[in-house]
Amino acid sequence: LQIQNYSDKMHRGQVIGLWEKTFGYATARNAPALVIDKKLAKDDGLFFVGTKNGEVIGTVMAGYDGHRGWIYSLAVLSIYQKQGIGSALLSHAEGKLSALGCVKINLQVLEGNDAVEKFYLPNGYTIEKRISMGKELKENT
Repeated sequence: LQIQNYSDKMHRGQVIGLWEKTFGYATARNAPALVIDKKLAKDDGLFFVGTKNGEVIGTVMAGYDGHRGWIYSLAVLSIYQKQGIGSALLSHAEGKLSALGCVKINLQVLEGNDAVEKFYLPNGYTIEKRISMGKELKENT
């Protein structure tokens, strides 16, 4: 496994395909091309791919607001799951956030997604009692 910064020219098509298979989001705000374009506009160096023989087999995006970090879009092709690739991608993103001075990392898991919860728990994450709230700004999708 090689973990590297995302390159739009090299990785875009493969990442879109991976996310469509993994996440299958139906809402416009989660369209892979839009998510990638918005992330690239930030140019924060916190978007990574895991490759094997030149093929994108996993992704992770991180975000940092100067205090807390976030993990987004951690995905691994199904044939490569349960081989430590997701944990390696997560650890890579955590290291980058730590180097920036991040004091806490957050992430969100859809309620009822037990498999994803079971992935994060042994990686040091805990379930926190929170209410997640959001507001869609349709003019930006």
